[in-house]
Parts: sequence; C-alpha cells; structure tokens
Amino acid sequence: MMDINFAVIGTNKITDRFLEAACSVHGFQLKGVYSRSMEKAQAYAAKHHAPLAFDSLDKLAQCSDIDAVYIASPNSCHAPQAIQMLSSGKHVLCEKPIASNTAEFLEMKKAAFARRKVLLEAMRSVYSPGFAAVRSHLHRLGTIRRVSFQYCQYSSRYDNYKNGIIENAFNPQLSNGALMDIGVYCVYPAVELFGKPHCIKSSSLKLPNGAEGAGTILLEYDGMQAELLYSKISDSRIPSQIQGEDGTMVIEEIPNPQAVSIYGRDGKKEKLVIPKTDNDMVYEIREFVWLVKEQAYNHRHLNHSELTLELMDEVRRQQGIVFPADKEMA
Repeated sequence: MMDINFAVIGTNKITDRFLEAACSVHGFQLKGVYSRSMEKAQAYAAKHHAPLAFDSLDKLAQCSDIDAVYIASPNSCHAPQAIQMLSSGKHVLCEKPIASNTAEFLEMKKAAFARRKVLLEAMRSVYSPGFAAVRSHLHRLGTIRRVSFQYCQYSSRYDNYKNGIIENAFNPQLSNGALMDIGVYCVYPAVELFGKPHCIKSSSLKLPNGAEGAGTILLEYDGMQAELLYSKISDSRIPSQIQGEDGTMVIEEIPNPQAVSIYGRDGKKEKLVIPKTDNDMVYEIREFVWLVKEQAYNHRHLNHSELTLELMDEVRRQQGIVFPADKEMA
C-alpha cells in the first residue's frame, strides 16, 4: 500500500505533539489541515508543511487526496465529524474519549463498518510497550485481588477557571470534565485488562458550573475490586498498582506506563525493561497505520472503546452529569 495521506482536524497543542510523533512513522504523510478559519488553517498548514488547507468539513470530506483524518476537536464534535469523514470513505483516528456517549460511538462504528474503514480511539497509553509489558506479566501476580489506578493532575486551565474563564477542559457543554478528560486514562486500561465489571459505584466532586473536577469509581469483579481515582483540581504522587496473591505490580504513571516494577511476596523487586520514548503518541499512530494497511476495520480495540463509554455513561448517570450530546441521542 502507498503512503497514507492524512489531514488533521484541530490546531492545538495536542495536534502539535501528534504531528511531531507522526514524522517518525513511515508511510504516514500529512497532507491537509482543517480549521474553522481559513487563515488559521493556512498558517498551521504552512507551519507543518502541509499542501492543503480547509475551512469546510464538506470540502475535506470530499477531497480525494486525503485517505485518513486525525480528529482533535472538542469532545462534543468527535462523533459528528468522525461520522462525516467515515461516511466519505476516510479512516479516522479520533482523540480520547472517542465520543460523548455509547450511543454516539455505535453510530460511528456503524459508519466505519458501512464503508469498511478503520475507526480507532487515540488512547495512547494502551498501545505502548509499557502497557504490553503490564498485560504480558499479569500472570506472575497470581490471582488478582485489588487494582488501584489513579491519575490526578492539577489542570493548567484550572487557574483560569477560578478567575472566571471557562475553557474547553471545564465545559460540560462540550462533553468535558474530569472523567472525560483524564479519568478515561484509568477506565480504559481497567476494562481492557479485566473486562466489564458486574457492579459500578461512583462519587464526584462538582465545580460551580456543573463540571466534574474529580471523582472516584469502584468496580466490583468476581473476587477482585478496582478503584479508579482521577482529578483535574489536585495532584497525586502515588503510583498505580495491581495487587495479586503472589505479587504486586507498580505502575508509576498509568497514562504513560514507561516505569513498571513487580514486587514478589519475598520482597524482591524486578524493574521491567521497557523501551522509552519522549513522545508516546507514536504508538497509537503505528497501530492505526497497521490497521489501515491490513484493512482491519473490525478490530479488538473497538470493543474496549465501547466498554469504556458504557462504564463512563453509568458513572455520569449515577452522578447526574448530563451533556447536550446525551439529549441529542435520546
């Protein structure tokens, strides 16, 4: 297969980092940039040496020079933009969370299957060598009894929020908040490693505008509990853990699992050898390129995305967190 020519929707810091990683992936070539402003699209395209600029999603969808699209727009835009691109015959790599809710995701998946195109959630951590190491060494822990995944990071946008400036990260109108922004980094690996829980309990800390600032999720499995802690309004210095009857695995950062150690019951520690990278977005791009070239549109990651959204939908139901996108799909 020839190079995959792609365009980006979104001209933000995440897209900058994505394009930095994309430069190192063979067969993946930036061809176009979309922004609501043509001036901004052209400036961003020039900055990254892309020959095409768009201020119309219709024109981007119709452009035969574009094979795939990376979507890094606000969460509420993911589903409609992805469905339009998929329906026009383009593969889609969509930032996490892939959709506002499960209903949106199912429509996206339907569009992907109709055109036999790849739809993939850009959940960078689970495509990494570190996460592969976590998965492959789980058996060494024996019967798993407790899982604790946490990602608590004081948001760079929280100070603006406290000064009355509400940015995307704290705007429920755009399907955002702590669960959607960083809690998903705990939820996704939990369901990928351990599947669907039989009971979900949750608690949230809400900010005055209705956005969730932090939360806790307790998942119950047969013989095992998992606790997921996330926050955009405080920091945590405690690593994540998977505790088994024969040993404990310590993961320094669940959103970027590059440092993983196993402690045996005898107290001995083994640090797993994991390749390091300064930009872990490269792994999601490699997975996407492989899926496209293999024409593997019905891949296993879709099930993990669906289970993740089902779990987050239930948490939001329990906590009364409603997005405009939920009403639109009702």
